[in-house]
Amino acid sequence: MRDGGLIHIYCGDGKGKTTAAMGLALRCSGHGNKVLIVQFLKNRDTGELKSLALLPGVEVLRGKETSKFTFQMTADEKSQVLKAHEVLFEQMREKCSASEIDLLILDEILGACDKGLFEEKMLIDFLKKKAPEMEVVLTGRNPSPELLRMGDYVSEICKICHPFDKLIKAREGIER
Repeated sequence: MRDGGLIHIYCGDGKGKTTAAMGLALRCSGHGNKVLIVQFLKNRDTGELKSLALLPGVEVLRGKETSKFTFQMTADEKSQVLKAHEVLFEQMREKCSASEIDLLILDEILGACDKGLFEEKMLIDFLKKKAPEMEVVLTGRNPSPELLRMGDYVSEICKICHPFDKLIKAREGIER
């Protein structure tokens, strides 16, 4: 898949950003391509991880587990997450340098940037250098105007209603 190099952005407050990215990973793997998925702000066990493990050419990197949402974290906890995300990003860079990756999915990186848990400049610099070589997907909320301008595909997923609004917890196989 060497005719890639486009940037996809799935953003918004609705459910389905990661789901769309995983669908693209499924499609890409089905054509024999290599996929690297890096998950920021996510570390709980999910159903897609079990399915992705069965797909040829798909690898997943994840951050360390946190027990709180970002709005519940102290400044010190946020600093620790920022450092962990920087380490995760460096691992991703090394993987991209060591082998040909056709599709790179940076899941929830937009949210990490928005919350100050990853430095957007690092992401932008990477995209300027690596994006011509591979297809890149960014997911999450509140992308900056600069990232939106870089996107070749930009899809906003808008929440009309969500079970969380009714205090219904995430269900196995649907939301996790």
